[in-house]
Amino acid sequence: MLLLKPIKLIATLLIISSLTSCGLLPEAEDETRGWSAKRLYTEAKEYLNDGDYTIAVQYYEILQSRYPFGRYAQQAQLDTLYAYYKTDEPESAFAAADRFIKLYPRHPHIDYVYYIKGLVNFELDVGFLDRFLAVDKSQRDQGAALNAFNDFAELVERYPYSKYAEDSRKRMLFLRNNLAAYELHVARYYIKRGAYVAAVNRAKKVIEAYQKTPSMPEALTILAKGYRILGKDKLAADALRVLETNYPNYEGIEKVKRLQIVPQS
Repeated sequence: MLLLKPIKLIATLLIISSLTSCGLLPEAEDETRGWSAKRLYTEAKEYLNDGDYTIAVQYYEILQSRYPFGRYAQQAQLDTLYAYYKTDEPESAFAAADRFIKLYPRHPHIDYVYYIKGLVNFELDVGFLDRFLAVDKSQRDQGAALNAFNDFAELVERYPYSKYAEDSRKRMLFLRNNLAAYELHVARYYIKRGAYVAAVNRAKKVIEAYQKTPSMPEALTILAKGYRILGKDKLAADALRVLETNYPNYEGIEKVKRLQIVPQS
């Protein structure tokens, strides 16, 4: 008889577990059940302002699920986009931004969406070590930088009087300089390894696409040097003339003039 009690207890627990899994017993009550759209938004906004972005997103998602139409749902999407940006979730941020642009292309705050997309790309390549080490971003792949530039450029073109336009222009200037520096870094790499055609092409890209950046004089120097080594004396002279005209005191001028060409066998 003493053995029957634990056996009955185990059987009872198994039955309860089975009933719970089948949904026959009531689950824990959802605290947000019956909340209005306004209350859901207010609660989510408080978490957002406190920096608790994960909980904020959960409330925003409940709001959008229960009340998919109206101003609270639209604002919830904008706030969710910001939360994804703050929590370093770029893919979720891009998806949220693209969805909003598709659904509400004429929304009064659509410029904000383009701006956040640009910010996400702007900071996408900032890794953990970058916060502690002096990392030269011009020496890394510039895919995210180019995407950020394009996002900011689209904002400025579409909404030139947006309150985000001025900051976007400043970031575009920084990105443009960085993109030019990256191309220059690659051109140096090719020059050192004797890949002169590739070096010339990279230098030409800087000159054609990134005029008035700090990289211009060195790009012209690499162009002139590459052409001389390749035996294209007229093109080399043209590049050197442009360099002397626009940057008369640049040290690279004399280096190109003193360059000794070793005939290739």
